Amino acid sequence: MPKDHKQLPIFQYPMSSDTDQRLYVWGLAEHGALGNQRQLLRQKKPQHYVPYPKRLHFAEQNQVLDATCGYGFSVFSLDTKENYKVFGTGLNTDSQIGYHAPRKGNPLNVILAPAPIELPFKTPSQTRVSRVAAGRAHLMVLTDKEGVFTLGNNAYGQCGRRIVEGENYFGNQLVHQIPDVDGASVKTIVCGQDHSLILSDKGEVFAFGWGADGQTGLGHFGTEWRPSRVVGDVHGENIVKVACTADCVLALSERGEVFGWGNTEYGQLNNEQQVNSALSLPNCRGLGKIRDIAAGGTHCMVLNEDGEVFVWGYGILGVGPQVDRLKEPTRVPRTLFGWNEYQPDTRVKSVTCGMSHSAAVTNHGDLFTWGRNRGGCLGLGHTKDQFFPLRVAIGARVKKVSFGVDHSLAICQPHV
Repeated sequence: MPKDHKQLPIFQYPMSSDTDQRLYVWGLAEHGALGNQRQLLRQKKPQHYVPYPKRLHFAEQNQVLDATCGYGFSVFSLDTKENYKVFGTGLNTDSQIGYHAPRKGNPLNVILAPAPIELPFKTPSQTRVSRVAAGRAHLMVLTDKEGVFTLGNNAYGQCGRRIVEGENYFGNQLVHQIPDVDGASVKTIVCGQDHSLILSDKGEVFAFGWGADGQTGLGHFGTEWRPSRVVGDVHGENIVKVACTADCVLALSERGEVFGWGNTEYGQLNNEQQVNSALSLPNCRGLGKIRDIAAGGTHCMVLNEDGEVFVWGYGILGVGPQVDRLKEPTRVPRTLFGWNEYQPDTRVKSVTCGMSHSAAVTNHGDLFTWGRNRGGCLGLGHTKDQFFPLRVAIGARVKKVSFGVDHSLAICQPHV
């Protein structure tokens, strides 16, 4: 028996490091935004949507720093010294993921797998892409040394350059660079549907693009292509985060105060239809110090320092099928996020809004989603709407989640 024992094979499984990552994608697959369309079409029964998280092996072959979802496309930034640091997949009708030409010379309007986006880096070996943000049909790329690059649709000036009447964006190879904003470095970038937001390292917010609902916060409802400082109650405040999905914007100050501007037809900000300058939101002042914010198409969410989630606005808000409109921030019970007497340390650490769906990530790396489930974008294994937060089955710790209109992605770290 001891001899047999010695002959038994010993398997030693590798342990993951802190830098190991996995990227999961799910939702509608027809537009190629999941990056694995060829694999899905080769199956006996082609999948038009994937209602559960599926690993994208592209991320395991490359070190992904950031990822974002646009309207039918996805973009990934890589930690590399090579020229190609940003890759895109999905719809490319407005060259929002770069110019891609096959051998015949005709540009592609759909990319089925992550493909490199050519950007005019001056020092590619020294420049690092720290963040990517996507709108309806435009893209922003933030670097650590060369400012911001923008590409895609600029019909409303959302790329930060002059609007050219009749410009054809399909097959357009133009990439615009924004080196700084009013002499300040760019800290982070955010895209709405057709407008863009920049947060400077001085804590100031700059906006440009479509402003018909006041979403640029510039004190008017016109279009502005120049990155311009947001006016109103944010003046003199040190803003640390900006959130936007469509045309309603939230901003969070260092003191934990919440500000908002843009479309407010569902009572997200006040009783008006639109707000064109930043307002301090009094209904958020009694919620404790706010740590995170999220703004969807018709609803908003905030997270306080105790890990409590508050939601208001219109839609499937996560507090049951009988409630589709809330005028005041209402707490989502923490038990819905896994808290119980056996896990008293469980708390939400970040919140995210899509157009009509929401997500929360806990300190254990668990992802909870709820809302409209278009194309299976909630990742719950089906396409039915979800009225309460429900845990998504991902075999890894979720670090970041991004929502498109009908697809989603999550950057994760393996458990072992």
